[in-house]
Amino acid sequence: MKTFFTTISAAAMLAALAACSPAEDTADDAAMTEDAVLSGDTGSDTAAMTEEAAAPEPAPLTLAERLANADRPDGDVELDAMRHPAEILAFAGLEPGWHVADLGAGGGYYSRVLSAAVGAEGHVHSQNYDWIVERYPNVVNAMDALEAGHSNVTTHVTSDTAPLDGMETPLDAVFIVLLYHDVVLEEGEDLAAMNQAIYDGLRPGGVYVIIDHAARDGSGLEDLESLHRIDEAFVRQQVEAAGFELQGEADILANADDDRTLNVFDPAIRRQTDRFVLVYRKPE
Repeated sequence: MKTFFTTISAAAMLAALAACSPAEDTADDAAMTEDAVLSGDTGSDTAAMTEEAAAPEPAPLTLAERLANADRPDGDVELDAMRHPAEILAFAGLEPGWHVADLGAGGGYYSRVLSAAVGAEGHVHSQNYDWIVERYPNVVNAMDALEAGHSNVTTHVTSDTAPLDGMETPLDAVFIVLLYHDVVLEEGEDLAAMNQAIYDGLRPGGVYVIIDHAARDGSGLEDLESLHRIDEAFVRQQVEAAGFELQGEADILANADDDRTLNVFDPAIRRQTDRFVLVYRKPE
């Protein structure tokens, strides 16, 4: 392990079709073939050109196809139906080749998703806060396995005030999924410093994606400790204070049947909570 837009309806990113080459002039083709025969040329160049024209490059895979083709644990795949990762990444505008950070990665579900999405040309910095590793030592083994099994993933353990420490910046995106409330809950954590460090570590136009369990509107931090939920308005206020601009909010993980009064670990609502999805952008 190394040192430690405007709301839109979500849909999976559509793959761009490869453009067809314009048809070659048939008279020129005939003349080229005749010249080759008369000169004794085997026609290898012409054959190569014909073969190339007949076999256009395949269309790039969609995000959903990238995830479907990735070697991911069965447990991860089962969670996809509740977490909708392909839709989330499409909404965030993620592209192959991006360099991203997954903060508070835990066992690595989202890090594995991001690894498949950014591909070999991209990179994922899978991070856990020092207090997570101290509290859950098994996370260390998970991080080791994650890095060993993915050539485009590097793992990190950092403090809250320097969450991107050891990462090559600027980054294209930073994700914090179902953990923002835990950072707020952790005594002594400096959220202003964390958000500022994330802002500073993103390229102009880079995105900051926050997903969390929604508390009752206007409740502030009242349900933070008892229910592990956070008021979306509180998160917005903190993030915007760092200079971020809201790019979009989505209802991909919304659940109108969740009245937001149950603890997120209650079997009646676990993994089905009403969750907000915010995508912020560092101004150009």
